[in-house]
Amino acid sequence: MSHNVRRTKRILLRSGKSPYDVVPVEEALHRDVFATNSGNLIFSDASHKILETPRTEVVSNGIRTDVNAASRINEEYDAFVVPLANAFRPSFEPQLKRLTRLISRLRIPVVVLGIGAQTGLSYDPARLKPMEESVRAFVSAVLDRSASIGVRGEFTEKYLKDMGFRNVETIGCPSLFMYGKDLPVRKRAPELTSASRIAINGSHSAVQKQGLDRIVRRTHERYPHLRFIGQNLSDARQLHWQDLSDPNGKVTGMPTHPTHPMYREDKVRVYIDPVTWIDDLRDFDYSFGSRIHGNIAALLAGTPATVLCSDSRTLELCRYFEIPHRRMDDLPEDVDPARLYEEADLGALTGNHHERFERFTSFLDANGLENTFSHGDGGAAFEERLRSLDFPEGVRPWLGDDVAGLASRMGWLYGRVSELTTENTKLKRDLSRAKAGARGSVAAPATTSVYRKARRVVGGPLRRALQGGRN
Repeated sequence: MSHNVRRTKRILLRSGKSPYDVVPVEEALHRDVFATNSGNLIFSDASHKILETPRTEVVSNGIRTDVNAASRINEEYDAFVVPLANAFRPSFEPQLKRLTRLISRLRIPVVVLGIGAQTGLSYDPARLKPMEESVRAFVSAVLDRSASIGVRGEFTEKYLKDMGFRNVETIGCPSLFMYGKDLPVRKRAPELTSASRIAINGSHSAVQKQGLDRIVRRTHERYPHLRFIGQNLSDARQLHWQDLSDPNGKVTGMPTHPTHPMYREDKVRVYIDPVTWIDDLRDFDYSFGSRIHGNIAALLAGTPATVLCSDSRTLELCRYFEIPHRRMDDLPEDVDPARLYEEADLGALTGNHHERFERFTSFLDANGLENTFSHGDGGAAFEERLRSLDFPEGVRPWLGDDVAGLASRMGWLYGRVSELTTENTKLKRDLSRAKAGARGSVAAPATTSVYRKARRVVGGPLRRALQGGRN
């Protein structure tokens, strides 16, 4: 065998699932394959596509941070690539610490793509001060294993450089490089009318605290073909199961809530897979709202979008990519998407995209990573494989007359009961053996936990399913 033959490089990618994994809706929601927010899959799928070349295999880690897996990762992989969004925020600190512990045990290169710090629109980092030690530890661990760390925008770059870190590069988010150096977004209609198809998106906090509920309500009244696209796991569970157990279930102004008019009119979706999300948005005239990746999905579909920025994480990314945007604290009382559409200038977004792409691929080169656009087929094989798979459609509201939907849900619940029954039987058998070998075994509570698990996983959805079928 020739010594000049290069072996395949294996990259472990932090992602909820591989882009090629077709997961039924019920299973996807049960496993939380998009780590609470489906926007995560937009940038992880893009990263997978970009890094997959004839000489590189990309493997999803399933999003879990298993510190004890460090030895196996060192043996099996050549690099660990970590695409992140707003990871420098107080609520993410426990996960950041676990990630730091794992990275500290790795001997292979670790490359971070597009991490961001989250604070308000004023870019004041004061709220991040309590977690500064955790941020320092993470960035130090990464830079010990890479040439530089990729951040999403100006605020995060300054935040880290003010701490003393120098090898910090603004590269944006991998999501907008899903199709390489080209980003063909254009206005297909001269103006928006009542016949226009418009997508709107937003978070629960934007609905509760920043007036997005008012914007949704007025837009719904004026534009009959409006669709709301949610992103949270709780949104999807409300649509599919009418499950209101999450604290988000109290936000009745959210279109994903079963009492909302848009829910009852079947004008709400949540997508499990970016490919179906982007495909559906190709048929829309415009997208707007506070979700950055909800609007990036539209831009990838070639559909114009405007981001309503409510914090630094969205603002710095919009500024870097020159995405049309407005600050939510500077919006007029009566926000009309027709006016936002008219004001949206796409020239800088598309005209400067090639330069940003070159900066991104230079970052990858400096960190020893090939990309499909420079070293492969430009993602053709990736796209062909995706098109050969049958992904589930977007999750839509479960309305009372959907008998077929009830049958599929009952089938999945029955399967879960069977799995839990088998697991319970095995644990009972193991418990009996343990008791025979040692009196007073501490394993006694096991059967109780499985019983409770069965009630939690199956009981609630089953009751809701039966109630929904009678509506």
